[in-house]
Amino acid sequence: MNEIAQDKDTDLYQPAYVRQLFDDMAATYGAMNLISSFGFTVRWRRQCVDKVELGPGQIVFDLMSGMGEMWPSIFEKTMRQGSLYGVDFSHEMCKRSMQQDNAVGVEVIETDVLSNQIASASADVIVSGFGLKTFSDQQKRLLAIEIARILRSGGRFSLLEISVPPNWFLRVPFMFYLRYFIPVIGRLFLGNPDNYRLLWVYTSRFGNSSSMYKFLEGCGLQVKYERYFFGCATGVSGIKP
Repeated sequence: MNEIAQDKDTDLYQPAYVRQLFDDMAATYGAMNLISSFGFTVRWRRQCVDKVELGPGQIVFDLMSGMGEMWPSIFEKTMRQGSLYGVDFSHEMCKRSMQQDNAVGVEVIETDVLSNQIASASADVIVSGFGLKTFSDQQKRLLAIEIARILRSGGRFSLLEISVPPNWFLRVPFMFYLRYFIPVIGRLFLGNPDNYRLLWVYTSRFGNSSSMYKFLEGCGLQVKYERYFFGCATGVSGIKP
């Protein structure tokens, strides 16, 4: 798969390719995520959830929900009173997320968020952590349309993604780490370096969340740009008027 992605740029964003990539990584994704980020992803996810006004009784959708890493922070706010839906198109990610202790009370929907059957105006809150980088600009535009459609009036959203830091003092070592050290960590700890090489590729092409800001704003949403740890991660948050 990686050789194909290097030869054909568009393959990086083909849904079938991305789905297979996450199916392949499902067994190691959670541990690799924690180890490679030195625990920062846990903090960033919590901060992402803090951007929305979560409380008991709300209907929450976690898009590109992966292994359910956002769920503990969500349940902390809702006290498990309400409804939480995890949405992901990776079969292995969905299966493994439902085996987690924090999966109690979550309904997982295995579907492509860009072509889903979720009812319009059905969500009080939409969150997403670390799923944007595998979307092309056209796909991000479609995602923004879906977020605007699924949110009710007054509903809030918060999205998070690893990014290229704007300051070169941080950008150079950070991107070097992603490009060269992450695959080594993958091999040493998990025996799987190849798929994790793409983290640098996707991050380099993603840049930051500015394009997602533009697409969401174009859908009539009120949007705020967010930076985490000097831009090593960025995101967008806001409300549907």
